[in-house]
Amino acid sequence: MSLFVFRTRAARLLCLFGALAWIGIACAQSSGANRSGPGPANVPSAHPADLNWPTRPLRLVVGFGGGSSPDFVARVLAAPMAKALGQPVIVENHPGASGNIAADIVAKSTDRHTVGILINGNMTIAKILNPATSYDPQKDLVPLSIICTAPLVLATTSEVSKADPRGFLEAARVAGNKWSYGTPGIGTIGHLGMELFKARTGIGAVHVPYQGNPQVITGLVGGQLQLALLPPGLAQEQVKAGKLRAIGVTSARRSELVPDYPTLQEAGLKDFELEIWTAAAAPASLPAPMVQRLTQVLSDVIRLPEVRQKLFQHGYEAAGISGEALVRRVKADTATLTEIIASQGIKLE
Repeated sequence: MSLFVFRTRAARLLCLFGALAWIGIACAQSSGANRSGPGPANVPSAHPADLNWPTRPLRLVVGFGGGSSPDFVARVLAAPMAKALGQPVIVENHPGASGNIAADIVAKSTDRHTVGILINGNMTIAKILNPATSYDPQKDLVPLSIICTAPLVLATTSEVSKADPRGFLEAARVAGNKWSYGTPGIGTIGHLGMELFKARTGIGAVHVPYQGNPQVITGLVGGQLQLALLPPGLAQEQVKAGKLRAIGVTSARRSELVPDYPTLQEAGLKDFELEIWTAAAAPASLPAPMVQRLTQVLSDVIRLPEVRQKLFQHGYEAAGISGEALVRRVKADTATLTEIIASQGIKLE
């Protein structure tokens, strides 16, 4: 075989291999472009910290006004989140409908730079309690982290009973509908928690809704009410003053916020657990790598000693619950509250 013929055949083979390689690359690109599925699955895989995101200021949407507890939590997080993300973090207040207006803004956001700072109800039973709610927390929001928690304190007046917790529960059963309990309104965690308490204990106290917890405390101290579930900070202040008595906390374990208060489980109420919590959530449409980045940043920020201290001083225990534990918690609370709403026929008026 001549050298010329050999070189010619080699050149043809190289051309053939090059063509086959080009066809393979083109097919792979076409297959990737035609892949179906939700948005996050089409995002190129990348380590969350390596993302070129956020590319502009991130907004934290809060469903209550300035000075409220969710607003306080958002402002505690804003500065350290901005440092971690490399972009300003701006707190926006959109009060109304017990926080559901803000949750709806988050659920419908498509800018990839919006996060909600929400409460229990916004992320669990909003649509169950009010079918007219324009978003579905189970479908339209993705939980990022439970930032902080607090138990509720079952409080009564010092005049009602000086018995131990078990003796108090028995007195409450005997009183039937002669006793009343106060809450900040229908559908609040204080209302649903008391209805859960009634269902578990068989007491018949009558619900009296007020404008807020300060008015509930006034009703208790004045003798118009006999029971209420209060945030620990408010309850502790009145207990120390000798105006109210704490029966127990609704958490599964004693709270560091009020370590001297027993749990209701210690008082003989088995499997009773309900807490106030504030959480961060994003639109369900947010791509997975961005969700992972936010989850990690929140986890790091919540572990900061200065953040934990500020939350504690405001009446919260830092939590930082994320991942599967977060999913289980949201599902469990949704199931518990849904059951009590259905069994007691609770509806927003």
